[in-house]
Amino acid sequence: MTATPELGTPLTASPELLRSAFRRHAAGVAVITARGASGPVGFTATSLTSVSAEPPLVSFGIGTGASSWPAIAGTDHVGVHILGEHQSDLAATFARSGADRFGAPTAWREGPKGVPVLDDVLVWLVCRIVGRVPAGDHRIVLAEVELGDPSGTGRPLLYHQGRFNGLRD
Repeated sequence: MTATPELGTPLTASPELLRSAFRRHAAGVAVITARGASGPVGFTATSLTSVSAEPPLVSFGIGTGASSWPAIAGTDHVGVHILGEHQSDLAATFARSGADRFGAPTAWREGPKGVPVLDDVLVWLVCRIVGRVPAGDHRIVLAEVELGDPSGTGRPLLYHQGRFNGLRD
């Protein structure tokens, strides 16, 4: 007979339990951008998910209290940027509240549909928002990919244990 490892004491559902659980879940890092009323907006997202191949749909979550939410709530198109491991500073800038996200050293240009497109990313996509689904204090945004460029080089940036990391060989 083999010994069974003991389980820890289960915790009651709470925001801290969820945060603790997902600190252990490695996730790819993306930056979502949009044209806002007073200029470009953007935020770092680790919730980017491929939803459907036909039609090509992605989703991401955004808090309704986030500074970018009003622009995301009112726009038709967003930019989705998958970051490389060389872009942890860029990810941190777009994650930091009050940061000048589009000031130097951020390199970007106005792309199709007026969407801000970041330079030197692994992939950028321009997507048309097709739904905003209420989910607690967030919205899950569904967006259909209209065009993009997957030709960036390098390895992906990951978020794990509260830090940005690259893949290890």
